[in-house]
Amino acid sequence: MNAFGRRRPVVEPIGLVTPVEAPESPAPLRVVTTGPLIELRTLCLSRIDPTAAAVMSPERLAKEVERLLSEIATESRVQLNAREQRELAEELVHDMVGLGPLEPILEDDSITDIMVNGPDKVFIERKGKLVLSDVRFRDATHVSNICQRIAASVGRRVDESSPIVDARLKDGSRVNIVLQPLALDGPYLSIRKFAKRKIDFAQLVTTGSLTEPLAKLLQLASSARLNIVISGGTGSGKTTMLNALSRMIDAGERVVTVEDAAELQLQQPHVVRLETRPASLEGRGEITQRDLVRNALRMRPDRIIIGEVRGPEAFDMLQAMNTGHDGSMGTVHANTTRDALTRIENMVQMGNMGLPVRSIRTQIVGAVNLILQVERHRDGGRRLTQITEVCGMEGEVVTLNDVAQYEMTGEGPDGRLRGHYRISRARPPFYERLVYFGLDREWMATLESAG
Repeated sequence: MNAFGRRRPVVEPIGLVTPVEAPESPAPLRVVTTGPLIELRTLCLSRIDPTAAAVMSPERLAKEVERLLSEIATESRVQLNAREQRELAEELVHDMVGLGPLEPILEDDSITDIMVNGPDKVFIERKGKLVLSDVRFRDATHVSNICQRIAASVGRRVDESSPIVDARLKDGSRVNIVLQPLALDGPYLSIRKFAKRKIDFAQLVTTGSLTEPLAKLLQLASSARLNIVISGGTGSGKTTMLNALSRMIDAGERVVTVEDAAELQLQQPHVVRLETRPASLEGRGEITQRDLVRNALRMRPDRIIIGEVRGPEAFDMLQAMNTGHDGSMGTVHANTTRDALTRIENMVQMGNMGLPVRSIRTQIVGAVNLILQVERHRDGGRRLTQITEVCGMEGEVVTLNDVAQYEMTGEGPDGRLRGHYRISRARPPFYERLVYFGLDREWMATLESAG
């Protein structure tokens, strides 16, 4: 059954809506304004059978809506050119089966983040820069309906009783929703878009995120199954770096990933993906990252990758790295590689283990081999700014060595920051592991070329 009804002169209605008689005398021709567009939209929606429309492909639905709009415009004597007809049809289809006015910017690969601060303010990030877009919602209810559709698509609920939710779109984009009464000018909707292109080190070198020798160094680190923590601020490129590193994992390894909202893009054939679950409205059924990391240890993983370490699961991550799961990786929020260690230490203490500080630091030293610091700079570029080796303990202090440190030297005529890496050629504390994998000479040679 078609989703749409028709008015006379067509005799048989196609949809479930009863056809309405055409007016006896034609109305005068009108030029499209906001009022007539709203009227056309309302009339079109009133003659669509939602059940039939739900099973149509978006392409077919768009054609049917455009045809129906043309009929209604003719009957109502509204002047509607082809472009306006097509745009209104797209808007209706996006509202019915998509994410409304967000659909066009979701399809734009140059946009990495979308931030909706109420119906009239939609910001986007393009090339690392935030700008106000011309996208608008009709009202707060329109935004709220889109938010509820997103939450429902992943089996979650968002309303006044549960006004905060993390979700994801079908393409893997990460979504955070905040509704009233918490959102004073809301609803608020934040979308971190899922990159459609598979990121590798070659692309990161091309975009200036790091140099070719350092990319080679990180490839060797992943191949040697070093335990790596990636540190950085929000939107600095931690997940992108983690995805690039993961491409070096051997296809024969079993990899278990643990995430709050699944966004990693691992290419290996043997990947087990785990995602947390929030508590129900009754406060039951929550599955935390710590629960998943503990369970991952029972799944015979070769490597465990934690999308973002933010709580007591840091202790379980260290346990995994210390118990034969070499090559494990995770990300943390921190401003420097030294701060990253402090963050991990604090997160372990959040679990109320009662462990002394020295014991925690000893576990960190035994578990983590490398810390990578990534930053988003004022020119919009995301760069690797530090590669730090965890060397050992001197008394109560963890000793570190910066293998590479990015130093800014100025700004080019194109507005891009310029800089270079200061390289340390000291023998790494994990040298024996490099020897075991036959990568020791290549590592040292790469360090020589990096300077």
